[in-house]
Amino acid sequence: MPKTMEPLALRLRPRTIDEIVGQQHIIGPSTPLYKMVKKGYVPSLLLYGEPGTGKTSLAYAIARTAGREWVAINATAAGKKEIEEAVEAARWSGNVLLFIDEIHRLNKAQQDVLLPHLESGLVTLIGATTENPFHEVNPAIRSRCGQIQQLKPLQPDDLMIILKRALADPERGVGEPPVVIDESLLWRIAEAAGGDARVALSLLEAAVAAADERHGRLYIDEEIVASCTANRGFTHDKCGGHYYSLLSAFQKSVRGSDADAALHYLARLLEGGDLASVCRRLLVMAYEDIGLANPMMGVKVQAAVEAAERLGLPEARIPLSVVTIELCLSPKSNSAYKALDAAIADVRSGKLGDIPDHLKDAHYKGAAALGRGQGYLYPHDYPNGWVAQAYLPSALEGVRYYEPKEHGEEKHYAKVYRRLEQLKQQDKVRP
Repeated sequence: MPKTMEPLALRLRPRTIDEIVGQQHIIGPSTPLYKMVKKGYVPSLLLYGEPGTGKTSLAYAIARTAGREWVAINATAAGKKEIEEAVEAARWSGNVLLFIDEIHRLNKAQQDVLLPHLESGLVTLIGATTENPFHEVNPAIRSRCGQIQQLKPLQPDDLMIILKRALADPERGVGEPPVVIDESLLWRIAEAAGGDARVALSLLEAAVAAADERHGRLYIDEEIVASCTANRGFTHDKCGGHYYSLLSAFQKSVRGSDADAALHYLARLLEGGDLASVCRRLLVMAYEDIGLANPMMGVKVQAAVEAAERLGLPEARIPLSVVTIELCLSPKSNSAYKALDAAIADVRSGKLGDIPDHLKDAHYKGAAALGRGQGYLYPHDYPNGWVAQAYLPSALEGVRYYEPKEHGEEKHYAKVYRRLEQLKQQDKVRP
């Protein structure tokens, strides 16, 4: 066993960029960043990605490789004083690389201290965030960082390299006595980590601690691995961008009529325990993606959502699975909400016009004298409940927002819409 109490993930942190596993699109030997760092030059940059993708490790390896002094702070825990101290250290040594974790949480006071020194080049900054920096990081900081790099979750093959490194390294790894574990069990740990190197090493460390020692070796069997990896089949970060990517993938799979993909993302969302967001997104889909092609889906989804909320998890998954599949396999149309969005765009751009007088409220004394409500034709008094008259403001005469689609239930509405358009045109040419 190791002689230090430091976690295995910390002991195995890469010391140089050549020890980085994965992220070859950022720091592979052929990349500009790799070549710059090898020459001792480090640009200010932003690293973003899901937890455990190695943002801190990459920044640390860059600092070590380039021979820079490493100063690390967390934006949520540090104050203005800590940033001032880092700036002062940079002023004296000229060799400081300032790493700020959760950089999207920097407050205004912290930014006011940092920005002038980023501008002057006194401070080299590497910021890390789990959020999309284009949405969450202050534009002033973003513009002063020469590169913005997205780290990707590690693949099981990458994690296997890291796990084997931990087993083989007697000083920084799991230590002595030697550990015996079947490769298939090591692979199970890699898969259970969900692309997170820190999780993979923590799982291995737990398995080593639980291993049986026999004849000077530690043996990790299937039971130990199963116990250590229980409930590690998914990652879920409700506060990060990954969570919203799951919701997005769920809706896009439904929109694309892929029931299997939709069920996969539904399972991941429900395992995260956030029933309310799933129910809300299903209601959105019923009207945004199914719409007039199958209007009853709104009613069905509402019923399923009410059942799910009443049942709670885990039983809520049953009605939600039913409506998810039905949404996927239902005909689809977005014509209704696109029509309204077109109307909203006109309103916001000032294309309003005056309401026709015959449509204005006439339920008050003096309305008739103003011409309000005069000449209004009551449709129910006419054959088939329809009569030709103007409804849009005259400035918008002839505007068409609704473009019907010819499938599902909407084809019936499309037929009615076209017939009404014909009647309107006939009325216009009538002498």
